[in-house]
Amino acid sequence: MLDIKLIRDNPDLVRQAFEKRGESAPLDQIINLDEQRRRLLHEMETLRAQRNEVSKELGKIADKPPQLIADMRKLGERVTYLEAEICRVESELEDLLLRLPNIPAADVPVGKDAQDNITVRSRGEPAQFSFTPLPHWELGEKLDIIDFQRGAKLSGSRFYVLKGHGARLQRALINFMLDLHIKEHGYTEIYPPFMVKRECMVGSSNLPKFADNLYHDEVDDFWFVPTAEVPLTNMHRDEILPPGTLPLYYVAYTACFRREKMAAGKDTRGIKRGHQFDKVELYKFTEPENSDQELDRLVKDAEDVCGHLGIPYRVVQLCTGDLGFAAIKSFDIEMWAPGCEEWLEVSSCSNCGDFQARRANIRYRPEPKAKPSFLNTLNGSGLALPRVFIALLENYQQADGTIKVPEVLKPYMGTEVIKRS
Repeated sequence: MLDIKLIRDNPDLVRQAFEKRGESAPLDQIINLDEQRRRLLHEMETLRAQRNEVSKELGKIADKPPQLIADMRKLGERVTYLEAEICRVESELEDLLLRLPNIPAADVPVGKDAQDNITVRSRGEPAQFSFTPLPHWELGEKLDIIDFQRGAKLSGSRFYVLKGHGARLQRALINFMLDLHIKEHGYTEIYPPFMVKRECMVGSSNLPKFADNLYHDEVDDFWFVPTAEVPLTNMHRDEILPPGTLPLYYVAYTACFRREKMAAGKDTRGIKRGHQFDKVELYKFTEPENSDQELDRLVKDAEDVCGHLGIPYRVVQLCTGDLGFAAIKSFDIEMWAPGCEEWLEVSSCSNCGDFQARRANIRYRPEPKAKPSFLNTLNGSGLALPRVFIALLENYQQADGTIKVPEVLKPYMGTEVIKRS
């Protein structure tokens, strides 16, 4: 959430920031509501003070004047009305503020969409095959490790079943990534709930903006997590962290659930997009002055997974028009998939500034007895399945139709080659 004081004092700056994003926002309405709220609060506080003063005087009078009692009753009715009106205005103001995206950092390239993103670096050369590489959906079926028909039978379109070495490969990737981030990058592992309360979705910036893309249990008002970013953001909701606590590094595996509403025919083949998928998420709580440096480290931690797996990848900085709702700056990591012949996004690493911290009310004390301040939050996939799964199958396929297992996964897989059982 943006600071209302920023909007109040610098409306043109905020408006220009949204224009860079390609967004429009009801800033005039927000400013008017803010002015109305402050005016109502001032009147209410003045009347309350007046009522308290008169009440004290009335307490000293044995024979209370009827007119004064009537005036006090009217004053009380006005205060009650003002209280209700303030609640209404504040609710409307908060709803509008919750729908505003974050402001891009000054060094984010200006652009309209993904076409204007900038490739920062590339690592690894695409493999040269002596045969025509197959896409993962053909490899999966030939090896009997991905079952699309039974996935659809169980749950409908955009679901699939991983079998045998397919299921083991998925588990191996998750365990490898968790171990790497814990042992080499210094993250603390968290195993969070996969369903959360509504306020967690608000705090992480998913509600109210993205309600249509979320799965919701209406009876208990539980929301299925679209990413572990949601519970990790809320680990310290409504807390003031003591001096010396920051930075905090968390890593979590969760299944992720998204409606994934897409145009008909787009990405319909294979497992690139689904309503349920697995992901290892990296999350940081940091002091504001260190968040840019921490973002660089976060990207490198995610890149390290690609390097260990030996899969060609590139790092792309997102332009203003392609930034996520909560981000001030983001870098995507994309793996090359030779069968699909495309770059697949396997991680999006973002600095969210104090945007989520304001929504979730997460603060820290820089020093003992210092005034609490909002901290900064950062998040990134480390990495996301099933796209890593896709890139691995397609890059490590061999002429005989088998899949060579990367060196780092052999201890987890217990085999050197994936072949049909």
